[in-house]
Amino acid sequence: MSASSSPVSPGRARWRDTAHLAWLALFLATGLTLWLGERAPGRLGAGTASAVLALAVFKGWLVADEFMGLRGAPRLWRWLVRGWLLAVCGFIATLRLLS
Repeated sequence: MSASSSPVSPGRARWRDTAHLAWLALFLATGLTLWLGERAPGRLGAGTASAVLALAVFKGWLVADEFMGLRGAPRLWRWLVRGWLLAVCGFIATLRLLS
């Protein structure tokens, strides 16, 4: 079979490409989160804690869109999941500020 006659449909090939890019972004963001957390264990500053939470929101958003299939879902479902993600991270940030 030649390289030009691929059995994968163009839509499926595009999904595989975006899934691979999403996986790579998640891998890098996880590494960055680990690096930030290990820099000063037990005494994260407000900036570092905010960066870790921002990375968590980015990763959750990416997982929901790419791997849970919400990119093509109705807008209501996308915003319910995103709102839940933002609410949980906002709650954690509020608790961090109050402690």
